[in-house]
Amino acid sequence: MSTDSLGTLEHLVLLAIVRLGPDSYGTTIIEELQEHTRKPVLRPSVYVALKRLESRGLVRSRLGAPEARRGGRAPRHFEVTAAGLTVLRESQRMLTALWRGVALTRKGQ
Repeated sequence: MSTDSLGTLEHLVLLAIVRLGPDSYGTTIIEELQEHTRKPVLRPSVYVALKRLESRGLVRSRLGAPEARRGGRAPRHFEVTAAGLTVLRESQRMLTALWRGVALTRKGQ
């Protein structure tokens, strides 16, 4: 799978899961994204991205233990697959190559 088929949010979600590890779940992924992007992240958008990533085989999920409170739901944990890591490595390689030699300056300087 090529990196050009990933949307920005899907890319960020993959990176967040790698940072958090195999026990990441929706809430922790959202918190990680908000912390590092410093932008509000819509919960439904993250879950749609997770569903797309899983259908493409870039992440896999499993149900965790239910929360201790009565009627507590079992969180769905996500981890990046080997294919997901391949996509991220290629993306990192491509972006690093593109940034090499680029100097951002103010207009007119």
